[in-house]
Amino acid sequence: MTFNNMGLSPSFLKILEAQNYIRPYPIQEEAIPAILNKNDVLGIAKTGSGKTASYVLPVLMNLQKDIVLKSRHVTTLVLVPTRELAVQVNDVFTLFARAMSQKIKSQAVFGGASINPQMKALQNVNVLVATPGRLLELVDVNAVHLSEVKTLVLDEADKILNKGFKKEVNQIIDFLPERRQNLLFSATLNDDISNINQIILHDPIVIKIESQEENIDLITQSAYFIAEEKKGPLLRYLIKSKGMSQVLIFTSSVARADRVADKLRKSGIDAQSIHRRKKQGARTDLLTKFKHDKLRVLVATDLLSRGIDIEFLPYVINYELPRSPKVFVHRIGRTGRAESTGEAISLISPEEEHHFKVIEKKMKKRIPKIDCSDLDLAGI
Repeated sequence: MTFNNMGLSPSFLKILEAQNYIRPYPIQEEAIPAILNKNDVLGIAKTGSGKTASYVLPVLMNLQKDIVLKSRHVTTLVLVPTRELAVQVNDVFTLFARAMSQKIKSQAVFGGASINPQMKALQNVNVLVATPGRLLELVDVNAVHLSEVKTLVLDEADKILNKGFKKEVNQIIDFLPERRQNLLFSATLNDDISNINQIILHDPIVIKIESQEENIDLITQSAYFIAEEKKGPLLRYLIKSKGMSQVLIFTSSVARADRVADKLRKSGIDAQSIHRRKKQGARTDLLTKFKHDKLRVLVATDLLSRGIDIEFLPYVINYELPRSPKVFVHRIGRTGRAESTGEAISLISPEEEHHFKVIEKKMKKRIPKIDCSDLDLAGI
């Protein structure tokens, strides 16, 4: 199947082609026709499987036929668990909405940022992407009304419920009209998802894309064995010698992330760190620049890694190993996504060698090892 025979508008097809979407991913093949037909959908698919476009495209197609023109009455509501995901989803809506014949406005709202600018921006919004807590704050002050919602989307519903938003979600549902289309997407199917499914979905089409999170065959891995004090020079050498761009580097702490980014900048490499101590506006700006290849290197902690969702990220580097093999797989899984190839490099100090062997054993994969003892890193 191709995008051409899925009932999408020619303007959408042009954007998909420009974004290098060759053919729909499995979740898109099944979800887009179902949503276009106004069915409720329960989609189970891992992060990075093309899930966002699977609902953005058909939701916009349906929306242009049924636009509500009441001020501050949104037509489509998308609930997400994090600020970073809210921004990313809104970016996708904005990208495709620009190509529509009718003007459709989308907006992201989330906590951790001033509420006043978000209140002002809600004028004439059709699509609202929101975290549950901030949405209820806006409803309480009549900045937005939910009585005209035609489509409700819960994206990464498992994370929404895991973060303790179950009560808030139930409150939000009470504000919505009974007749609406409901779309629920989750990486896992657990008891919480089953319960919320029974509450909001009506005779849904169930789409389950088997998780391939452990399948890292598309990722070219290598491990460089190096003394701890030489990791910095080696990192700079690899980035420069390989001409790397869009490099995501993982460190174990906020302080180390700042130091690594600082050393890279002093060596003429455009790099920034991202972590919980940075203000939300700064984090959003960094993610946007990195996603659009306007920032060469982003140095992150594991806490922020789940907000970094880029389908065609070419490089991931483990400056330090995480404690858990599962986290290691999650880190390198930021590349090699959505059927694209990627490269993952790990810098291994003598103290980390034993732990690295444990990670290899858990992955059931031997990673090629490179001895750097003879590598001349002087002056780098």
